[in-house]
Amino acid sequence: MKYPDRTFRLVQWKKSIPAEIGLLGMVTPNKEKNIPNIKLSILVSLNGLSFCALSKKEKKILFFKEVNFTRKLNPLEVLQQIEKLYEQEEFLKNEKPEVLVLYSNELYSLVPKSLFSEENASDYLKFNTRILETDYITEDHLEDAGIVNVFIPFTNINNFFFEQYGEFEYRHCQSVLVEHFLEQNRKQEGVPRVYLNCYTRGYDLVVIRNGKLLLANSFKCHTSEDFIYYLLFTAEQLELDPSEFKLILLGKITANSDYYQMAYTYIRNISFLETSFGYSFPFKEEPPKGYMHFTLFKALS
Repeated sequence: MKYPDRTFRLVQWKKSIPAEIGLLGMVTPNKEKNIPNIKLSILVSLNGLSFCALSKKEKKILFFKEVNFTRKLNPLEVLQQIEKLYEQEEFLKNEKPEVLVLYSNELYSLVPKSLFSEENASDYLKFNTRILETDYITEDHLEDAGIVNVFIPFTNINNFFFEQYGEFEYRHCQSVLVEHFLEQNRKQEGVPRVYLNCYTRGYDLVVIRNGKLLLANSFKCHTSEDFIYYLLFTAEQLELDPSEFKLILLGKITANSDYYQMAYTYIRNISFLETSFGYSFPFKEEPPKGYMHFTLFKALS
């Protein structure tokens, strides 16, 4: 699918955008920073949006909203959906929290830090995706892992959040996953672990063996056959035995889903990611499960 201009770059974005510098580059006088008590994590993808706000002092979730699109949108249409939400939701209209935006897309490439050169950033992506002239390429530095994740954010959406909040941070979802699972398995030996983060129309895979990253990739899938094909093909390429490695599931998947049943047919050791964020949820309805919204909740910690 050919997307319209996905960036509409108004400024040269920095990884963390300082509030003192506006869209036209004007500098305002320095003021004492008031660190907000509320932190808002926002997950942006072409398949949907998620918002979660935390009171840091009370460790209480104040706001949670998830929107799934009926089809894969382009960045212009996603921005329209975001604007609509900000018109409808009182919390989003009125609060000025600390903000972290997470991008979930296939427009990324992980590079060993020893081989990374900022001047050649586009070269790491050009074999995986078509790069538009207006694209802004940035990176996440996973310092402890010695990895740089080069990716393309949607700059028209960054522009909207800058106008809404001023200073904010943004990262790629795969950076959150790789960083956390490498830290969790730093001393792990023996049986490889395959983490599968499922979302609408696709999933991320992170494979770790003996504390080292073997693979981090994303796959599109629309059927349970697609789902198992990419999983087993990856295992074959990495010489992983389906009867031995541990498959750990997170994201939009349950034990009743067709994807799970298909995986259960071929993979011996399957479990769901165990999470313990310690957040309280003052909602009448059942609170969202941690493993289903791991990156969104992890960004708040």
